[in-house]
Amino acid sequence: MNELLYCCKIKDESQEPDILPELLGAYEYEMSSWADRQEKVSYHILYFQEPEKAEAARDFINSLLPSWEKDFGIRVAAVEVFTMKKEDWAEVWKKYFNIIHISDRLVIKPSWLKFEPKPGQVTVEIDPGMSFGTGQHATTSFCLEMIDRMAGKPGVKSFLDAGCGSGILTIAAAKLGYSPLEAFDIDPDATKVAAENFEKNRMPPESVKLLTIGLNEFCVNAGSYDFVAANILGSVLLANRQLILNLVRPGGYLTLAGILNEEFDTLKDAFCELGFILEHRFSLKEWTSGLFRRN
Repeated sequence: MNELLYCCKIKDESQEPDILPELLGAYEYEMSSWADRQEKVSYHILYFQEPEKAEAARDFINSLLPSWEKDFGIRVAAVEVFTMKKEDWAEVWKKYFNIIHISDRLVIKPSWLKFEPKPGQVTVEIDPGMSFGTGQHATTSFCLEMIDRMAGKPGVKSFLDAGCGSGILTIAAAKLGYSPLEAFDIDPDATKVAAENFEKNRMPPESVKLLTIGLNEFCVNAGSYDFVAANILGSVLLANRQLILNLVRPGGYLTLAGILNEEFDTLKDAFCELGFILEHRFSLKEWTSGLFRRN
């Protein structure tokens, strides 16, 4: 059994450090990202089981850099390949994650840090693993805020996490009283991490239905939900808007996130044509997210 990971590391000096990981995510790389705030630089590491794939990723990314710089202002200082022991990887990213206060009552805590919640506070323990979803990204944070805002609203109980990643949204929904819960992701590594995070948060296996499945496949036999969180790339949301419509019950709510500012109005118009009403929108840096209600 190979105990090594073959890694492609990208040193990102862009002024907007959230753009590059989103672009890389479109190619479905297993990756992790973190920022050195003092040096104003971010690092994105892609993980592979074979050295040839790491080298191919390096060459592919280098070929894209001129267009990314022109179109998105990406500034990459270096792209390099290196080898890491799998046992070392688990400790590499821990120092880059901190406790996050989403609201007065919702707190996101990496499982290895200590935190004493105040009365009434809900704490979500999360280990992100290689999958997206720690609460630090603007789009994830918006989804968490909307889940907190809608918790306890009359008629808002059932919850679907479409593209669940680490499972952070589902855990927050569970702790804020949503039920029943359902979550899915196309990436088996993501659902594996999600299942581990559910266990860390003492969620019984029967409390959430977790599936490894793509959006198209999931929608074939899916029901409708009071609240759907879809933290997915804007292009995927747009292409599958009719399927997503059917996931939300009439009068139910939909959060769309993972959308670049310049994409949001097109996406908003497309969903409003289907009968959604935009109730709240929020922009941070290059990202815009929205809370919609279905007529």
